[in-house]
Amino acid sequence: MTDYKNLKLIATSNPHIRGNETTRSIMLDVIIAMCPALIWAIIYFGVEALLLTVVSVVGCVFFEWAYRKIMHKPQSIGDLSAVVTGMLLSFVCPATTPLWMILIGDFFAIVVVKQLFGGIGKNFLNPALAGRAALLASYAGAMTTWLPAGTKAAIGGGMPVDVVSAATPLAYLKTGDLEGLKQIASVGDMFLGKIGGSMGEVSALMLLIGGLYLIWRKVINWQTPVAYIATVAVLTVLFPKAGGAEYMLYSIFGGGLFLGAFFMATDYATSPVTKKGQLIYGIGCGLFTVFIRYFGSYNEGVCYSIMVMNCCTALIDKYTKPVRFGVVKSDKKEAAAK
Repeated sequence: MTDYKNLKLIATSNPHIRGNETTRSIMLDVIIAMCPALIWAIIYFGVEALLLTVVSVVGCVFFEWAYRKIMHKPQSIGDLSAVVTGMLLSFVCPATTPLWMILIGDFFAIVVVKQLFGGIGKNFLNPALAGRAALLASYAGAMTTWLPAGTKAAIGGGMPVDVVSAATPLAYLKTGDLEGLKQIASVGDMFLGKIGGSMGEVSALMLLIGGLYLIWRKVINWQTPVAYIATVAVLTVLFPKAGGAEYMLYSIFGGGLFLGAFFMATDYATSPVTKKGQLIYGIGCGLFTVFIRYFGSYNEGVCYSIMVMNCCTALIDKYTKPVRFGVVKSDKKEAAAK
């Protein structure tokens, strides 16, 4: 019986081009791309945003190290994927999230969603989004309580006693109360991030900078984020609840759309490989996002829309894979005659 683990394969004959990219270098680029949004969160929500991010990253790295240690598997914390998961999970949580709560999300994301399926590249759901979904299902109150725009969070988790929570722009968009929304935030405020919400997703500008960096570095393709954002834009301008184009701008700059489009939906393991598949995938994410925002009981639809499309990735790849070189598709009637 062949010992495949110790089998040595020698590549000869043809010239083989080797890329310089590694999992670690790709994840490092993603970390760099998230830094503008993190810096804005620290400036806007206070040092609590940094503390929450650090605790989340440490928790994800620890759980990955501990699981692989217990299961006697090679360590993988050096590839920095756990760091990315920790940062993304903290980004989709309010700055007031208790530190013990974010650690529960870290455990679910790393152990349940990622490692139990075999580790990086083998999970079928985005770990950070799945961790957020688990926290939302378990601690809905804490996960849907945001500080008013510009309010600093309390150190160590939890809201300051003299501050009350405030509705996010998506709550106003849900009811079509565009005039009420204009009183708390302009379109410019939404784009810059001078609004309440989850700490790492409020600034569309900072996320756009990070997303363009990833496209420039060729870490991600433009197809998924462009198709995703464009679909939401088209649907909300054609079927606005109020205000037409202005409603559309509030819709694309609000919530976690930019974070999801550039950093979540483009996850290698859970998104299609083909360019055509990525366009279909992005359109699907946009459709589900608008449907949930319009018809669901929850104000936001980015998290669940991406996870739904994660489950469709294998099917999309199956029907969008290109024809192999040298293979000619013959007519069905000719094939039957032969």
